[in-house]
Amino acid sequence: MISKPNADEYSPFAAGYVGLVPDENVIEKLEQLMTSSYQLFSNLTDEQAAYAYAPGKWTVKQALGHMIDTERTFAYRAMVFSRNYIELPGFDQDIYVENNDLTNVSIKDLAEEFKATRLSNLYMIKTLSGEQLLRDGIASKARFTVRAFIYMLAGHELHHLNIFRERYNIG
Repeated sequence: MISKPNADEYSPFAAGYVGLVPDENVIEKLEQLMTSSYQLFSNLTDEQAAYAYAPGKWTVKQALGHMIDTERTFAYRAMVFSRNYIELPGFDQDIYVENNDLTNVSIKDLAEEFKATRLSNLYMIKTLSGEQLLRDGIASKARFTVRAFIYMLAGHELHHLNIFRERYNIG
């Protein structure tokens, strides 16, 4: 089992994500979230997925696209740090969303992509040794351990699921 990271293993910003993850088996949590999020998004219509709760806010499709981008980014960072210490740049979520044209992508295809991305990441996570989980590096000018990114994967998803329930009235 991967134990929860200490506060000195991630940036203060990431504390909001890590704090959302319950003290339970994080791999099982990631698997459970993969299934429930897939069901949530794959049951939406494309019309529902085009909804934004306010002007200038992301649509459901854009928010899910952002979740996929972040999933890939956090997992990449975990993989790189597990192999050796390195410094990686930050990423600007707004630039990623603005430059991801999802016009002709269905919500069902995005749901499949999220599920496939998570499944791939789970395979990688399950191969990490205890030593690799504690390795660290710098991302966005802050220190992170590999296990911190694993918890951030779950926490970021939980964060957005809360927003979907509260502001989009889905979930």
